[in-house]
Amino acid sequence: MERAVVERDRQAVIGRNPLPGFILLYGMMYAAFGVASPFWPRFFETRGVTSQELGLLLALGTTVRLASGPLVARIADQLRARRMVLAICLAGAGLVALGLATAKGLALLLLISLCHAAALAPTTTLADALASRAADAPRENGGKAFEYGWVRGTGSAAFIVGTLFAGQIVGAAGLTSVVVLHPGLLVIAAFVVFRVSDITSDQQAAKGTITPVGGFSALIRIAVFRRLLLVAGLILGSHAMHDAFAVIRWNAAGVGPGTASLLWSLSVAAEVFVFFVVGPPIVARMGPAVAAAIAAVAGTLRWTIIALTTDLSMLALVQPLHGLTFALLHLAGMRILTQSVPPQLAATGQAIYALAAGGATALLTLAAGVLYARYNAGAFFVMSGLCLIALPLTLGLHAADKT
Repeated sequence: MERAVVERDRQAVIGRNPLPGFILLYGMMYAAFGVASPFWPRFFETRGVTSQELGLLLALGTTVRLASGPLVARIADQLRARRMVLAICLAGAGLVALGLATAKGLALLLLISLCHAAALAPTTTLADALASRAADAPRENGGKAFEYGWVRGTGSAAFIVGTLFAGQIVGAAGLTSVVVLHPGLLVIAAFVVFRVSDITSDQQAAKGTITPVGGFSALIRIAVFRRLLLVAGLILGSHAMHDAFAVIRWNAAGVGPGTASLLWSLSVAAEVFVFFVVGPPIVARMGPAVAAAIAAVAGTLRWTIIALTTDLSMLALVQPLHGLTFALLHLAGMRILTQSVPPQLAATGQAIYALAAGGATALLTLAAGVLYARYNAGAFFVMSGLCLIALPLTLGLHAADKT
């Protein structure tokens, strides 16, 4: 029976175009993130949560997400049930979030938000595990099924649309509307999961199983995987200073909120552009190692210029480099993970990769406060240095370059 289901999934992927299903899945998921993420702090504030309590709530949520992602991903790999686990997590996160509509008091808000964080954390890594493998699946006429960047770019675009839409709805109906929009989109995404296929299942069936602990240790023994974690931690972690203090620096230099918003939008637009247009050809023709090196160079340049000037023309030129420092690196990382991680550890590898990036960002965010207080704009030079350190490390990623 199990082999029959596996063969059915394999033929489904080869026989039809899986792209529309993944486009819809990522659209619903990231729209759900977009309608809620900017408004959660204000929502909790309206529920009587103080600034100190909000800091505690958000910090504990981050801790739970860092732990939940790898654990749930490992369970999904072990059970060979990535789609089912993803659907359960999406639906569970949506249903739990509904409880925030009537919750009052720090204890209950904290409990619900932590359960929400635990359920939501694995969703992006599980979706990436499915999408990146399905993208490389063979088609009847040869070649790849689709470009993963198109799917992930759809997610980024949906996040923007969701945020803009929620801003209008919140203005008209209040913050409680977020607690309706967010769960609704997540539940829709949970049903959409069953429109996509798990192409790794047939490969996994042939490879056998790996114990839960053995799965983590098997990944760490892969040299290319270890190096990718270092490169991602350094380059993606370097964004911490920008995310925390760029607007503060610009505001101190006389850049108003409207202009700052436009500068931020430039970076997000560049991210979408790289995912859809520039990134896939770079990774395909030059390889993921070269793509990661380009990201490291772009990061070095970006943070150096931001440290040196607040001239609007220069900022407008460097903000689009976000497309390289984030989106291009992400595409390179997905290619390396697909090539180097065994199929039966697909979700686990994605989760550990996300943990490395998220953990580095969390630590560097803490460090950013100290650095900015002491060196002001000069603190961005430290982030530039991290990208410079990552540059020679990208050379070792050639071992995963089989294109």
